[in-house]
Amino acid sequence: MEPGTHNALTDVPGLRVGHAALDRPGALSGTTVVLAPPGGAVAGVDVRGSAPGTRETDLLDPGATVQRVHAVVLTGGSAYGLAAAGGVVARLEAAGIGFPVPGGVVPIVPGAVLFDLGRGGDFSARPDADLGAAAHDAATGGPLAQGAVGAGTGAVVGGLKGGVGTASSVLDGGAVVAALVVANAVGSAIDPDTGVPLGMRMGLPGEFAPITVGETARAVLRAAPQAPSPGTATTLVVVATDITLDKAGCGRLATMGHDGLARAVSPVHTIMDGDVVFGLSTATRPPPEPPELFALQAAAADAVSRAVAHAVLAAGSVGGIRSYQEILAGPG
Repeated sequence: MEPGTHNALTDVPGLRVGHAALDRPGALSGTTVVLAPPGGAVAGVDVRGSAPGTRETDLLDPGATVQRVHAVVLTGGSAYGLAAAGGVVARLEAAGIGFPVPGGVVPIVPGAVLFDLGRGGDFSARPDADLGAAAHDAATGGPLAQGAVGAGTGAVVGGLKGGVGTASSVLDGGAVVAALVVANAVGSAIDPDTGVPLGMRMGLPGEFAPITVGETARAVLRAAPQAPSPGTATTLVVVATDITLDKAGCGRLATMGHDGLARAVSPVHTIMDGDVVFGLSTATRPPPEPPELFALQAAAADAVSRAVAHAVLAAGSVGGIRSYQEILAGPG
């Protein structure tokens, strides 16, 4: 198995990703949008955290009428940030993309939020419809920016700077499975014994450069503070494939994503987190036989773990929040 061309969610043909961040004093928040192909994508969801903030997730139940979504919004701003989805809906409607209804279309845009309120100093700095529209407009295929971008702008994981990370795998036969993570957890993404990101254990050959962490740096990493109160974290994930899955299959794909998250962050799914994983299928390849489905689910979990590691490695220090790379570069 090897990564896709960009080792990113955009290796799934038809998916595009856009980031936008607030740009004013005191602001440290942003939005990331995953755009489906024009006909939409089949979707499922699995919510495991105790403090989630979500939009339109009930529509993803296998028994619900709507079968496809047109975008997924991941955003900072806690519950306030749900407003960002409105800007994405408006852009899709203007393009005529959505669920057909008499007189027009209704874009189906599930979303989820993470907590980053006040991390830049201004509690009122949070994503809105304009920022959601900006993330939509920035969406592209190809390589993706990682680290403190989009919804990961104000993210913190285990007391270190978190952010956006992504990874992909090409299965035997050419199918693709990929993940995009916004790492913002109360738990740590670092192995306390080695000081190395936990998700690197799942890396594909040559994906991660070897890391040696001195004892001084390991001590600093072990002492990193954790979130002090419930509801102040949350990791958001999109896992996607071009293999045809129904809504139940996408829900199971999302469940496997949580397995990958549990390997890369410890502890996870706590009272302080609202962890949400969306599963997407662009359904351009035939439905899988059981062996292929098994391989898909296993690779999906690993892609999430790898994406968490990429998020931590790509994040730079921002707003007084120290990054893994800064600590690694220090004495020891």
